[in-house]
Amino acid sequence: MPDTERLTTLTLAAAESLLKPLGFDYTLSTAAYEDSIVLHIESTDASHLIGDEGDRLDDLQYLINRLVQAEWEEAPRVRVDCDHYRERAEEKILRRARSRAQRVLETGKPLLMEKLNAYQRRLVHNALAEIPGIATASEETDSRFKRITISRVEA
Repeated sequence: MPDTERLTTLTLAAAESLLKPLGFDYTLSTAAYEDSIVLHIESTDASHLIGDEGDRLDDLQYLINRLVQAEWEEAPRVRVDCDHYRERAEEKILRRARSRAQRVLETGKPLLMEKLNAYQRRLVHNALAEIPGIATASEETDSRFKRITISRVEA
């Protein structure tokens, strides 16, 4: 189990060091997440912090993790969310994945998901592993973003 207090302190300091000079109006909080924490940012400037499809939020998460790891090399990775953007995006991806899995079960024809990052692919693989008769496979490519094929398997 990681030192949650240390991780929280380092994460909040890293976030403050990035956000305060930019003049954003925000509040920060943390919550337990798997074997790490998630940093929640609430802000009236959320759209500027999130960016297009979460790209700025990804960058902010990367920078916060780099700052934390500069102080604690073995620190667990911190997830960063702003105004519950990631939470809503993950729910949306899982709804689409389950819907496609249902169509695959009905038609027997494999379907592809849109390109997803590694974390999103893990969510989809884990969620669909619970559905009997469904198999998932990520495409073999060196790209950071890959598509998942959802197919039917006979039991």
